[in-house]
Amino acid sequence: MKFHQLELNGLVLIEPRVFSDERGFFLESFRGDLFAAAGIDCEFIQDNHSRSRGRTLRGLHFQTTPGQAKLIRCTQGTIWDVAVDIRPASPTFGKWLGCELTAENFQMLFIPIGFAHGFAVLSDTAEVQYKCSAVYNGDTEAGISWDDPDLAIDWKISDPILSPRDQSNPTFSEYRESVGGS
Repeated sequence: MKFHQLELNGLVLIEPRVFSDERGFFLESFRGDLFAAAGIDCEFIQDNHSRSRGRTLRGLHFQTTPGQAKLIRCTQGTIWDVAVDIRPASPTFGKWLGCELTAENFQMLFIPIGFAHGFAVLSDTAEVQYKCSAVYNGDTEAGISWDDPDLAIDWKISDPILSPRDQSNPTFSEYRESVGGS
């Protein structure tokens, strides 16, 4: 596996070794010792799997307490995966990074606690599987508006399909005020 530290501290793009032949392929999608050696030392305790149709946008989501680190991979189709730094003390607070994850490129994105996460489906359908470091807790779920002008995220799609929740998340400015960020 190759681990690429990205511009926002803590985000890591992971390229697994893929063994392909006429039968198909094989890869290790997670190996604790290699992740720990690359500085990703968290215990994943929940796996999630979603299927979405084209132009679906899910996000921006996060858990407030205890937070969730995530390991994201797209196993069918193509997504534009986005992480926003929501750590008030971080020098990149309010910055975002996006990367294209596909079933063909096999890349994964590690997102540590302290980031809001979302993705847009660029293909006709997409399946996303991800590991989480904490179980889902509806009492601590939170979000930030996907189309916040202060964040100015390029989602690579227009007229997205959104859940009612994602249509009404607070702005980044409201989040910043709630946590005392500057």
